[in-house]
Amino acid sequence: MWIPTEHEKYGVVLASFRGTVQHGLPLEIGDTVQLLEKCEGWYRGFVHKNPNAKGIFPCTYIHLKNAHIKNKGQFETVIPTEDSVITEMTSTLRDWGAMWKRLYVKNEGDLFHRLWHVMNEILDLRRQVLVGHLTNDRMKDVKQHITARLDWGNEQLSLDLVPRREFSMVDPDEISVTELFKLMEHRHRKKETPAPASTHHLFVHMKSLMSSNLGEELEVFFHIYDGRENRPLSERFFVRLNKNGVPKSPEKTERQCTLFVDLGSSDLRKDVYIVVHIMRIGRMGAGEKKNLCSVQYRRPFGCAVVSIADLLTADSKDDHLLKVYACTTESEWYQIHENIIRKVNSRYNLSGSNTGLAVSLQLLHGDIEQLRREYMVLFTRGVSITKKLGFSDIIMPGEMRNDLYVTLEKGEFEKGGKSVARNVEITVYVLDIDGQVMKSYVAAGSGEPGGDEYHSFVLYHNNSPRWAEQIKLPIPVDMFRGAHVRFEFRHCSTKDKGEKKLFGYSFVHLMQEDGRTLPDGTHELIIHKCEENANLQDSSRYLKLPFSKANLPGNNQAVKGTKESFWITSFLCSTKLTQNGDMLDLLKWRAHPERINDSLSKLKEIDGSEIVKFLQDTLDTLFGILDESSQRYGLKVFDCLVHIINLLQDSKFQHFKPVMDTYIESHFAGALSYRDLIKVLKWYVDRIVDAEHQDHIQQVLKATEYIFKYIIQSRRLFALATGGQSEEEFRCCVHELFMSIRFFLSQENKITSPVTQTQAVFLRTFPEVYGELLKIFTVREVAGFVRETLGSLPATAHAECPLEAVKLHCIAKTVESQLYTNPESRCILLPVVLRLLQAHMQEQRDLVMCARILTSMLSLIRKDDSVTTEPVVSEEVDLIVDSLLVVLMRTILEITNRPQPAGTNMRLQFQDITGEFVACLLALLRQMSDKHYQQLLQTFTSKDDLRDFLLQIFTVFRILIRPEMFPKDWTVMRLVTNNVIITTVLYLSDALRKNFLNEKFDYKVWDSYFYLSVIFINQPCLQLESFSPSKRKRVLEKYGDMRVMTGCELFSMWQNLGEHKLNFIPAMIGPFLEVTLVPQPDLRNVMIPIFHDMMDWEQRRSGNFKQVEAKLIDKLDSLMSEGKGDETYRELFNSILLKKIERETWRESGISLIATVTRLMERLLDYRDCMKLGEVDGKKIGCTVSLLNFYKTELNKEEMYIRYIHKLYELHLKAQNYTEASYTLLLYDELLEWSDRPLREFLNYPMQSEWQRKEYLHLTIVQNFDRGKCWENGIILCRELADQYESYYDYRNLSKMRMMEASLYDKIMDQQRLEPEFFRVGFYGKKFPFFLRNKEFVCRGHDYERLEAFQQRMLNEFPHAIAMQHVNQPDQTIYQAEAQYLQIYAVSPIPENQDVLQRDGVPDNIKSFYKVNHIWRFRYDRPFHKGTKDKENEFKSLWVERTTLTLVQSLPGISRWFEVEKRELVEVSPLENAIEVIENKNLQLRTLIAQCQSRQMQNINPLTMCLNGVIDAAVNGGLARYQEAFFVKDYIVNHPEDGEKIGRLRELMFEQAHILEFGLAVHEKFVPQDMRPLHKKLVDQFHVMKSSLGIQEFPAYVRASPVHFTNGSPRSSCRNSVPNIISPDGARVVARRSPLTYPAVNRYSSSSLSSQASNEVSNITGQSESSDEVFNMQPSPSTSSLSSNHSASPNVTSSAPSSARGSPQLQDKQKHSRENSCLSSRERPVSAIYPNPLDPAQRATPHQIGDTTLPRSDPNLSAPDKVRTTFSSRSLDSVKEVNNTQFSDTVGKLLCPPVPPRPPYSGSSAKTMRSQSPLPTSRSPQKSSLPPFTPSPTESQSAGLVSNSPVLSGSYSSGISSMSRCSVSEASGTEATTGDHPAHQGPTMPNSVSSGSDELIRRENKTPPPYSVYERSNPRRPVPLPHSLSIPPSVDPPALPPKPHQLRTSSMKLVSTSDPRRADGVPHVPRPRPLPRKVSQL
Repeated sequence: MWIPTEHEKYGVVLASFRGTVQHGLPLEIGDTVQLLEKCEGWYRGFVHKNPNAKGIFPCTYIHLKNAHIKNKGQFETVIPTEDSVITEMTSTLRDWGAMWKRLYVKNEGDLFHRLWHVMNEILDLRRQVLVGHLTNDRMKDVKQHITARLDWGNEQLSLDLVPRREFSMVDPDEISVTELFKLMEHRHRKKETPAPASTHHLFVHMKSLMSSNLGEELEVFFHIYDGRENRPLSERFFVRLNKNGVPKSPEKTERQCTLFVDLGSSDLRKDVYIVVHIMRIGRMGAGEKKNLCSVQYRRPFGCAVVSIADLLTADSKDDHLLKVYACTTESEWYQIHENIIRKVNSRYNLSGSNTGLAVSLQLLHGDIEQLRREYMVLFTRGVSITKKLGFSDIIMPGEMRNDLYVTLEKGEFEKGGKSVARNVEITVYVLDIDGQVMKSYVAAGSGEPGGDEYHSFVLYHNNSPRWAEQIKLPIPVDMFRGAHVRFEFRHCSTKDKGEKKLFGYSFVHLMQEDGRTLPDGTHELIIHKCEENANLQDSSRYLKLPFSKANLPGNNQAVKGTKESFWITSFLCSTKLTQNGDMLDLLKWRAHPERINDSLSKLKEIDGSEIVKFLQDTLDTLFGILDESSQRYGLKVFDCLVHIINLLQDSKFQHFKPVMDTYIESHFAGALSYRDLIKVLKWYVDRIVDAEHQDHIQQVLKATEYIFKYIIQSRRLFALATGGQSEEEFRCCVHELFMSIRFFLSQENKITSPVTQTQAVFLRTFPEVYGELLKIFTVREVAGFVRETLGSLPATAHAECPLEAVKLHCIAKTVESQLYTNPESRCILLPVVLRLLQAHMQEQRDLVMCARILTSMLSLIRKDDSVTTEPVVSEEVDLIVDSLLVVLMRTILEITNRPQPAGTNMRLQFQDITGEFVACLLALLRQMSDKHYQQLLQTFTSKDDLRDFLLQIFTVFRILIRPEMFPKDWTVMRLVTNNVIITTVLYLSDALRKNFLNEKFDYKVWDSYFYLSVIFINQPCLQLESFSPSKRKRVLEKYGDMRVMTGCELFSMWQNLGEHKLNFIPAMIGPFLEVTLVPQPDLRNVMIPIFHDMMDWEQRRSGNFKQVEAKLIDKLDSLMSEGKGDETYRELFNSILLKKIERETWRESGISLIATVTRLMERLLDYRDCMKLGEVDGKKIGCTVSLLNFYKTELNKEEMYIRYIHKLYELHLKAQNYTEASYTLLLYDELLEWSDRPLREFLNYPMQSEWQRKEYLHLTIVQNFDRGKCWENGIILCRELADQYESYYDYRNLSKMRMMEASLYDKIMDQQRLEPEFFRVGFYGKKFPFFLRNKEFVCRGHDYERLEAFQQRMLNEFPHAIAMQHVNQPDQTIYQAEAQYLQIYAVSPIPENQDVLQRDGVPDNIKSFYKVNHIWRFRYDRPFHKGTKDKENEFKSLWVERTTLTLVQSLPGISRWFEVEKRELVEVSPLENAIEVIENKNLQLRTLIAQCQSRQMQNINPLTMCLNGVIDAAVNGGLARYQEAFFVKDYIVNHPEDGEKIGRLRELMFEQAHILEFGLAVHEKFVPQDMRPLHKKLVDQFHVMKSSLGIQEFPAYVRASPVHFTNGSPRSSCRNSVPNIISPDGARVVARRSPLTYPAVNRYSSSSLSSQASNEVSNITGQSESSDEVFNMQPSPSTSSLSSNHSASPNVTSSAPSSARGSPQLQDKQKHSRENSCLSSRERPVSAIYPNPLDPAQRATPHQIGDTTLPRSDPNLSAPDKVRTTFSSRSLDSVKEVNNTQFSDTVGKLLCPPVPPRPPYSGSSAKTMRSQSPLPTSRSPQKSSLPPFTPSPTESQSAGLVSNSPVLSGSYSSGISSMSRCSVSEASGTEATTGDHPAHQGPTMPNSVSSGSDELIRRENKTPPPYSVYERSNPRRPVPLPHSLSIPPSVDPPALPPKPHQLRTSSMKLVSTSDPRRADGVPHVPRPRPLPRKVSQL
């Protein structure tokens, strides 16, 4: 049976448990579990990291830990009873663990490894703590290390700052908010700015001396030198080097390393140097022979100098190589370092080019103890300490030091009877009182131990040597008395044995007889002569002699007059000895009572360091004098005491205050002194008001604290001694003293008055007295003293008075004092404190101090919050609230609105006080109970006051919520703030309801309340979803979800508003929407219904809720783009509101609004998800297009629409989709007009006129069209701009624009353009974004992108998608699947622009643009067999399923892909298929022959292969198979309706034979020698083929049809009228339209061979990139040329045949076949892809023909199918003009029987055809009335679109009747019909001009250009007539059409009278502004 656990509540998992048993809970080792129940060895409970999953697990897997339980019962919380540091460590390491893994994933290796080390370190420390074997000190250190590392990790991982007190985390509920703020700030400051160290130390490590001329041992001396004062700052550090220049004792690091200690901050300046002197130990001369002399001397070697300032900038661990300099003259050695510093180059030089001193120098900061901790290795390894000369900036008590420094300055010596000067060496000895040499007390410096003697260096032949060598004599204090120093002088001979001969000595006593030591300074010593053998051992013999010339008796002139002298400088640094006689006199006052007065007077002149040395003795002396003769010396002793007390205030001696405190507590014995001290103090205070000079009195008052200490201690001693006698008398004295003080404080004086300054001095020290008074008086008494004293201060004071600040300072210290902590005294002091504080805060003065006082006050209140003190605390809170709450809020408002000061320090201080005031306000509000709020609200007498208060407090709360209020990682502080705010607002909302509703409604207060609630809920620190699970749990346990609480209150308040809700509609829609987007389900459920409420009230007010809708939509966009909202929200919004409006009368419009908003959310969410991805891809662009269209079409939000246009534009630019970028920007461009209307600044556009912005957009678009190689579109914009410039007479810009236009024409002709592939993509399944889901698109591929690459790209964009392997339409299961399916295959474009493509003589460069631009429709063919398949002849049953896809917008456009709007499916019969195949092959042959003829083909192989393929296939049964299938009697009988088609097929066969014959003739001419046999074989096979077809000779109509090839250059054609070689007569031929296609064939040329137009060229020549796999026809004996064209593209599916994109597509609209090419992309000739334009000379070959017009191919084929032009502009149809009539007749009889129009035949799928008229004239230059020129590619010339005959052939009618999209007017971009009026047929306006005038009229009428609006619903065009029925053209052909801009003026005139597009000639109406282009039209 399961029993609830009592004590077993918390445990840790010891081993992982899989939880495989029933109800088992899986556990991982280390998890912490909470135990709920127990049963027979099993526990039931949950893991803390997932409390929702409960289960059972074995007891043996759990280690139990002690824990205490909060909220026992169902919702109990279990907290382990372990050290809080351990608990924090455990939870922190868990949080870090997850983040640490993420660092690895993010590849942040550095932090990953650092964190790993720290985590391991913390775990080790944790083990040490858990074991529990640490001492208290060690435990403290370990915890400090742990918390330091935890804080470091939290900071690195951007986690929260943890407030701590003594290493433990602080519970914010258990301390006041002000304390919490102080803790947080302290930790933040510590993290931010470490306090600059005041002491510094220099670490020196001597490495080596590098020099080429060593060989002697060296001594190196370092010291720090002040270049400004020219004196050493430190003693010397001494290192011995061996002969190799490295330290002699490498194992003893203390002999190589030193620390120059106690450098002050003032010593780190540029003119402080490290000076290095180097001595060599050896011979006198550096170059002397070794055997000359064995005696060694110390001789100067070199000097190096480096500035300390250089070390501040250098890397701390740098090794320095110091240059070593030598003296030019040895006598200058003593000042070589000064010369180097001053750069006196003449006095020194480098001692050697490669001599250098290698030294490591490092500056360390902080006190020495800190360094010992931080650089432990340094101190344990060994380092010598080199002290400063003199004391450091701060003298520490207890510091023992007794060093005498002696500097050997110089000497003056006589020659001593020698001809040359002496080589003098000094030997120094220290001797004690007995005359014995003191051992080890002569030190050359730190680093080496002291010796018994010291030898100076020797200067060669110098009788006035200057050494400046410093030695240190560390003699103990007790040995100083009677000791002396002896200096012996020897001459060092360089001859013979090099003896050192003694010739004199000097000495000096270290202490005088009166106890004073040798005074600091320079001493001139007497040199006593002596001989070498003189006995100096007996010191008593010479000690009686005089030693210094300064203190010689006056009568001893003989000694004074001697020239020989020796100078030394001494400097004593001692904490025990003094050189001051006055000090000694005072201490020995009893020996000389008569000198007391004098000694007391001189005390003030004695150096402070001397006084503090003997502090206790001095104080004893003073109080001894006071006790013995107080009347006589009382005042003087008091003054001396004041002097000493104030001396200790100096920073240098402040550390001696504890020494004085100890003295007072332990050694002071003046039990009677208090009377004298009080009396003298009162005497001074009473004289303050009248005294002229206040300086001395101010000094007295500065010492008040210690005077009171002495008074109180003295009284205590007296009371102790006498049993408390004279108590009343003492109290009376103190009361009198305070009365005097109050009197002087109450004086009102001028600001500058000395009394005011004295008052300030007293107030500064007064708070220090409280503690002393409390030792004798009660708390209430002392509080009374303080209250009366502070209350006596003058109330009114000037703001600039210094006394005001001091007053406040005094109050601050009072509040922080021990006195104020007692509740009893607080009650007495609080009113005084509050009065002063309120006055200052109201005037905004001294706010820093005010904040400090408030903080202290409120910190104390929290501490005393217990049951016993509850009434007291409540009363205090009352007082503070009454006095300060409103002032405090006003202060916060003012300081947050004030501009922040510029300086960093000022700004920091500014932020500090803001934070402190905020903490105070929060602390105060947190202390307020219900009663306090009621009292507060009752204090407001009028509604206005209450209103102002509420507005103020709401505003302050809004400020507190600001993110910048606290640093980012202060989450703890923010949560406390929010908790206080929500509590306060709940209290105040009641007041709001009671006082400001119904008739008393106040909009401003309610608005402020709503606004506060909204920003409260939206705070980042309350978004629990973003927290880690453990942090979220902690917050929820402590505070709950404060957003939900606020949301519920907000809803409740809203419901109370009633009809006043209307005031907040639509203003609050945005803020409330923001609240509902917070991802908290409860909050959403509460808040979403408010929108229903808003809709309802808006409906009541205005009958609709347009305002609500508009605001919702506007706000949704900005909020969702910030990352708010999700799919759940969309569903919730939809369901809640739909449910709410079910019963409303306005239900329908409500549903519509909700649907609109929901759809917008779908798109916005998709958009946001797409934008999160890294690179720009189709998904991002498609999503943006979807959203942009939605804003335009459904919401009509122009500004949002324009914003998204620019977002889309940026995406395109980033993806380098320049063409799409241009189309996108055009959307905005077309919304603008050429007007001067001013436009505001918007996005990145400046404020400018509409004209300027449109001009800028035009130029940008042209630039992008240029980059995207879409030059034709750029030209149109250039023209429009040029028109504008011309109308403004801006010829400069007009010229530039024309040049730009010209450059674009050049690019069209000169640059190569790649034709893109097109792919159909289907997105199936519910997992796709909304804008793609279950839709199909056609996508324009990138350059060089084939199907495989495109498919891979799409799968990369949609990594979870599955590629479908078939092309059939998917079924519903795929549509509804929870997955992503992609179906991709290639499709062929169907060009719209037939006009250009069918025109002869238009170069390929121009045609290529129209084949792949402005494409609405695409085609995909799939071959299949219907019925039984004939194995002998598969063509009988081979049908083609043709799918035509129509897009919503043409490609290219604003996106690379557009959705398919319509899908049409038709089936092409085997016969029609056969016709298409042969047509395509004929066209391919023509193209290759033409290219070969015009020498465009550098290699004849493509033609050879093509001829071989066709002839070989024909021989092996290709055409014969067609004959067998369709010409047999059975077929003709069974399919009577196909008669015409069969005739057409026969025609095409004959035509193919004719082309082959001509091709072989051309081939023969160009075939190389090695391929002649193949050619012969082809000729033979061709004859076999002819005979197999039954052709003996061609029918008349075939013979008559010209085989005409063009070379692509109309100019060369025009210039050249050489007769055709093939044509027997070479006569001029008039171009005709040939019946190339079916079924509604234009029969105006009787030759089927003329069907050469541009319909299939791209596939045949293989120049279109999109046609590479279409006609993969290889010469093969088994496959006919026909059958090879039937298989679908391998791009679609492996099983589908390869002509999927090549076979023609017969549809209800234009029917046309997209090419069957025989060359794959890999086999295409280079010349086909990169045409080689010939120069004019090459063009004018004998093979060129005069006629430049290509006969049109099937006019019924849609423009997209006429894809590729040839590179030749000659026609295959060269025939005599005389044959035309015969040809026409034949055609008329054979193909065009005069029957009425009839419907299309049933077998044909070609139901929607369009016909085009032929170009009725030749362009022969002899006959041309205008000079020849190249027509513009953008003029969309429609010369061939206007009929020349009124008669209509019946075979067209049915093909035209259903024409809807592809009228030529739309192909050329116009929006009106162009052929319904006779204007085009008049002799004055030739047909060829019509397109030019159309373009002109279009531009004049501001109709959008063809690329922009591609209308698909134009009225149909007039039907051109067959050529056989048309009127024969005149001999002179009409002139070529000029460019539209050349005819601008004439056409303008024409338009002004009659519009050529109007049949009725109605006068021209002023042109309207164009409608903004719809996105759907693009």
